[in-house]
Formats: sequence, C-alpha cells, structure tokens
Amino acid sequence: MAVTVLLVDDEELVRAGLRAILDAQPDIEVVGEAADGVAVVPLVRRLRPDVVAMDVRMPLLDGIEATRAVLRSVPEPPGILVITTFEEDAYVYEALRAGADGFLLKRARPAEIAHAVRLVAEGESLLFPAALRRLAVGRGNERSRRVLERAALTVREQEVLRLMARGLSNAEIAGRLVLGTETVKSHVSSVLSKLGARDRTQAVITAYESGFVVPG
Repeated sequence: MAVTVLLVDDEELVRAGLRAILDAQPDIEVVGEAADGVAVVPLVRRLRPDVVAMDVRMPLLDGIEATRAVLRSVPEPPGILVITTFEEDAYVYEALRAGADGFLLKRARPAEIAHAVRLVAEGESLLFPAALRRLAVGRGNERSRRVLERAALTVREQEVLRLMARGLSNAEIAGRLVLGTETVKSHVSSVLSKLGARDRTQAVITAYESGFVVPG
C-alpha cells in the first residue's frame, strides 16, 4: 500500500516540485495540496494522509500552529514533516517542540525527500543531530529540567537517551550497547513515556533543553 502525502506550502512551485518527486516513487502518492496551514486540519480529516509535508513559514497559519492544530484535533494524527529553506530556522525548532516528527530542507535531493517521507510514515523521527544541537544552544528550559528530574531515568535509559540525541537508530544503539534491538525499543518506549514525549524528537529536545545533553 502506498504512503499517502498531503503537501502544504504557500509556494505553488515548491508544491509542484515535491509532487513530481513523490509521485515518481512507486510506493508514495500525493493525495492533496494546500497553500496555507489553515486548510490542514479539514484536509487531514477528509484525506487521512500518512504524512503531512508542511512549510514552516506561511502567511495565515504557519507550520508551528498547524502542527499543534493537527495533534490537538485529529484522533490519529499523521506524521508531520516540516519543510524549511534553512536548517537553523528557529521556526523549525518550535515546530519540532510542537510535535512535528522531523524537518526536511527544500534543497534536499529527491532520494532524500522520498526517504524522509517513508521514515516518518513508519513512525520514526527524522533527526539532524548537528542542526538540532545548534538550534538548542541558549534554550535552557526550567520546565524541561523538571521533566527530566521527575522522569528518574535508569542508568541504561540515560545511555539510550544520549545516543538518541546523537541521531542513532535503534539498531545502532543496540550495537553500541551490545543489546538486542527489541530491548532497545523497550528502553526507548520507556524513555518517551517517562518524559511525556510524543516521539524521539521531543525526547531529544528535552534532553538538550534540560542540560542533560550539552550541545557541541
């Protein structure tokens, strides 16, 4: 079954380019388009896409608020991939904090765009550790510190969170810690649950903002 995608961008040329790239993939289908975030929730409810590829900067409702609206209003929300021109855009960081599953650069190669869509459709987070570290600089957050303190992560869970922050997959973490992949999945699930994080991205952001993981 094909991965279905909703494209949301105020630039028609960008939407056309993404549609051409994604529709060329045998396992991906673009099922709709929108020119602003205000149309996202109604279209998600009607089209039920697996992934929303959404511009982070739009004139009426930006990707941050549109992400919040989808997660708040849709019972089984799709994966959300925000699209940006610059990886160090502060808007991207806020969209990730709001619950987006990752971000995609508009200059990315076609193969990278298709891979990002598939990854998010599978429920994974698309992390760019170096960019996330730069975005996190100077964003110490007392709330995040309290969340991490209350989480009372075990030593193993702390190790897993640090490796998640470096962008390692479950399989890579398993290899690094000499554990089974299923064991790592269990630790990751426990970390997300204890931190109250929707996904890996939010867990990693909490790790940076709390000072548990230091950028650099």
